[in-house]
Amino acid sequence: MPVYDYYCPVCNRYFERVRSMEDRNGVRCDLCRGQAVRVYVPVGIVFKGSGFYTTDSRSENPLDKAKSALPEAKAGTESDSGGELSSLED
Repeated sequence: MPVYDYYCPVCNRYFERVRSMEDRNGVRCDLCRGQAVRVYVPVGIVFKGSGFYTTDSRSENPLDKAKSALPEAKAGTESDSGGELSSLED
């Protein structure tokens, strides 16, 4: 079950509570029994590695780099089975 953050305006206290997502009942503070309100807290995100900033891979296109690394295909290529040349023409 998820943990939610709550704030009690009566005693000015923040606390956490484990609750079901389907539970729609109000939450009361454990100290003063006042009605608490749910607090939405942003999630902390840490980006690791490259590719998350606009300056990381803007210098060259990675697809062009991959294509230039591959050898060009020729009309006659060597077969794996017997070392013979096979032709693309029939």
